[in-house]
Amino acid sequence: MLKVINGGIETLVEDWPGRLGYLGKGMSASGAFDNVALGLANVLVGNSAGEAGFEITGGFLEAEFGVDTVIAVTGTDTQPALNGQALPMWESISVSKGDVIKFSHIGSYGFRSYLAIAGGIDVPPYLSSKSTCIFGSYGGFEGRKLEAGDEIKFGEPAGSLSELSGRKLKQGAIPEYTNEWILRAVPGPNTSPDYVTEEGMEHLFSRISKIQHTSNRSAYRLEELPDSFFARTDGGVGGSHPSNIIDHAYAIRGALNICGNTPILLIADGPTLGGYMCALNVINADLWKVGQGTPSRDFIKFQVSSQEEATQARIEQKKLLSEASLA
Repeated sequence: MLKVINGGIETLVEDWPGRLGYLGKGMSASGAFDNVALGLANVLVGNSAGEAGFEITGGFLEAEFGVDTVIAVTGTDTQPALNGQALPMWESISVSKGDVIKFSHIGSYGFRSYLAIAGGIDVPPYLSSKSTCIFGSYGGFEGRKLEAGDEIKFGEPAGSLSELSGRKLKQGAIPEYTNEWILRAVPGPNTSPDYVTEEGMEHLFSRISKIQHTSNRSAYRLEELPDSFFARTDGGVGGSHPSNIIDHAYAIRGALNICGNTPILLIADGPTLGGYMCALNVINADLWKVGQGTPSRDFIKFQVSSQEEATQARIEQKKLLSEASLA
């Protein structure tokens, strides 16, 4: 059990791949914003890569352990400490009943930390997922971020705590963090020549765009596009702006929605349909990078990907998020 002393800026229970199969009902998948950090943390403590853990956005979580267990902290370096002493990241650590873990602010690179517990988080699945959707107030722990006084139970560890403690990752398994995130993406469905000029798509894939401060788990907003991006002067029957279309489904997670002149990456808790065009889709294997992009500080650059490359990258990521990554 974990007793929360300070819930931090935003700490959520999230698993992976989240709540699949309900886009047609208007329910996004939710799930870990950085599935790689969560997956590696889970592998370190003996869980399946998709087991639920704590997603700590921006830092400042403080909590007390109510049982002996094994934990792992991954993601951005929020200077985690156990009983006031620096806690190593990217490896499994034994903790005892009464120990207090505390996170400071985000590091120079990345935006989210992950805390995995041996045995996972014991919250009731909602529609086959333990993930929190904060915009719908369902899933996870009471459908909300953690607050002081909350007590969250753990599951049963997969092995003895002594065997799970001290596990580390192979060299090269820890992902590299940066302030300029390159996201591979497949163009479409609303692209040139019908919706975007060829020059507009070249501009989209060549520019470096700062992540705007108006970003959250539903959408990451980028810098505006010029009017020359569009192949149309208006949206026809869809509306007055060339970004308008007749309503259709959004291929979240990872669709780049064009709302007016503003490109918006629709991510974990994003909307499932609407009346704006979508110019590209970030490949599944690169979605974790968006979750580590820091609003008002970091930059995003898109790189053209084929569907074949996207499939191969996803296969390679699945191999990484397994015990094969352990040293």
